[in-house]
Amino acid sequence: MTSAAGTPPSTGGRAAHPEHLGHVVFIAAAAAMGGFLFGYDSSVINGAVEAIRSRYDIGSAALAQVIAIALIGCAIGAATAGRIADRIGRIRCMRISAALFTVSAVGSALPFDIYDLAVWRIIGGFAIGMASVIGPAYIAEVSPAAYRGRLGSFQQAAIVIGIAVSQLVNFGILQLADGDQRGRLLGLEAWQWMLGVMVVPALLYGLLTLAIPESPRYLISVGRTHRAKEVLAEVENKDVDLDARVAEIELAMHREHESTFRDLKGSRFSFLPIVWVGIGLSMFQQLVGINVAFYYSATLWQSVGVNPSGSFFYSFTTSIVNIIGTAIAMVLVDRVGRKPLALVGSTGMALALACEAWAFSAPLVNGRLPGTQATVALIAAHVFVLFFALSWGVVVWVFLGEMFPNRIRAAALGVAAAAQWIANWVITASFPSLADWNLSGTYLIYTSFAVLSIPFVLLFVKETKGKTLEEMG
Repeated sequence: MTSAAGTPPSTGGRAAHPEHLGHVVFIAAAAAMGGFLFGYDSSVINGAVEAIRSRYDIGSAALAQVIAIALIGCAIGAATAGRIADRIGRIRCMRISAALFTVSAVGSALPFDIYDLAVWRIIGGFAIGMASVIGPAYIAEVSPAAYRGRLGSFQQAAIVIGIAVSQLVNFGILQLADGDQRGRLLGLEAWQWMLGVMVVPALLYGLLTLAIPESPRYLISVGRTHRAKEVLAEVENKDVDLDARVAEIELAMHREHESTFRDLKGSRFSFLPIVWVGIGLSMFQQLVGINVAFYYSATLWQSVGVNPSGSFFYSFTTSIVNIIGTAIAMVLVDRVGRKPLALVGSTGMALALACEAWAFSAPLVNGRLPGTQATVALIAAHVFVLFFALSWGVVVWVFLGEMFPNRIRAAALGVAAAAQWIANWVITASFPSLADWNLSGTYLIYTSFAVLSIPFVLLFVKETKGKTLEEMG
């Protein structure tokens, strides 16, 4: 939020610690539940992949489309969430997302056939896309300036926690089903319970939206200034001049330029160079194959001889490593800078992926990797996720939020985000078929992208640490 010139000194209270900090933390955490569902839904399918293949007797290509089709819903949800939130408010948008999550969870747990399951996956994806946009925007709009960065990090923390919890729940359900993904529990197969349990956090998300206020920015935009002042009084320092704060928000809104795709054009048929850099960052983040670790890890380990219980356990430990790496990135990103973290991450990922490619090149013995290669594959998989999480998992989003000039920021972010969803879909949809072709070769492809990301960062990406948004344009 841009500070207005000539703002009265009394607004400086924003820099002080608000008396209602605990309440503000609760509000941000409640909004970040959308991120939790984002992570949970993105990863929960990992536990159902092989069961879905068996239940509906489908090949790798068709299976990949069912898994990846949720990303189509994600792209649509992300593209439309901003407009929906501007029309009906952030809170109502969150409630729609929670309702769609709930419906998707029930439908995915009780599908009539594979096509029915695909439809519910798209609906859940739409909810994911909405949550990925609305949560961070809402948190930024209700957070005191002195705490905006830390409260904003709740979204990413919630995503990685959601991934970990989904893996833990999947592991627990599998144990109840005696290690069989199609084992029956209370009339349903284990994989159906895995997908259906998401009803619980989805309903919790919906209930939490009843306990948090609407964004002051939205309230002011629809003329509800009195209510906006009440919300500002809830989240900011008690001696803040509420009239001045409302005036500041109104002025900032009037000054904003709504960027369009036309603003991104450089030469006649191309984007501006900075937009291509954003697209490159988004695509490299996905093309190293990170979502294979969350969508297909259980399937991957089972394909090289690990039993289902062991494969689910390794998926869970990988998600814990993801949380640890994210925490490291949150601590270091403002200390060492974005570009050094990205370079360290690229190097670590390239080495880990190369080790996985070597391990998976070994011929299976009685359906299992030999001992040395199995150990290397497990360690390298965890190291890969660690280096991704402490670098590209966080740094790319920081770069995209900071690198574009103000006049094109919104439109450029939209293009970069679209590129990320497309690259995510390419990796998710192609992995089963590529793995059937050559698992080691697949990991060599991911390795090559990790290696290529190093000169890309060195040559084209500029450090944004310590610079104001105004300096970027």
